Amino acid sequence: GADQFAIEQGLDTVDNSYFITERRRTQLLKNKTLSQIKNKKKLLSPDSKFGTVGCVALDKNGNLSAGTSTGGRSNKKWGRVGDVPIIGAGNYANNNTCAISATGWGEFFIRNVVAYDISCLVEYKKLNIKEATKISLDKVKKLGGSGGVIVLDKFGNYAMEFNTKGMYRGVKDSKGNFKVSIFKSD
Repeated sequence: GADQFAIEQGLDTVDNSYFITERRRTQLLKNKTLSQIKNKKKLLSPDSKFGTVGCVALDKNGNLSAGTSTGGRSNKKWGRVGDVPIIGAGNYANNNTCAISATGWGEFFIRNVVAYDISCLVEYKKLNIKEATKISLDKVKKLGGSGGVIVLDKFGNYAMEFNTKGMYRGVKDSKGNFKVSIFKSD
């Protein structure tokens, strides 16, 4: 799609082989092989822990912010847009409620407008962020999706919920206390 658009605009193009690297070729072959494996437990390896990076913050003036950067999805169809660039799906911040950054299967986060949903549950149902994240992630799971969120409310409370085996996450408070976790039991 991008090539056709570039040609239509009169831009110089190069053969797609220019963009193929050994790292990406290996990743593509691995993903094709893994998609045929039925036992997902074999997928857990230190080499497969790359992807989304998210953050949420509360400044001294009470302003909330959220940021999310995705690792993308290998072998995706051109034109696919994940949840990260869609405000309300993959990230959202509202000074009246909370800031959210999400990771996971983007299509399900888009369908459920997860980040905005969490903020709305806090604002309209007066739920705390832990309750709100569980409800929203349950909706994702019921549709067949998986992932997690980090959430920070306007009072400095945080939640880091996920419906997967693990999610790399960390928190640092205003006093400098720091905690890093991977699994639910951490």
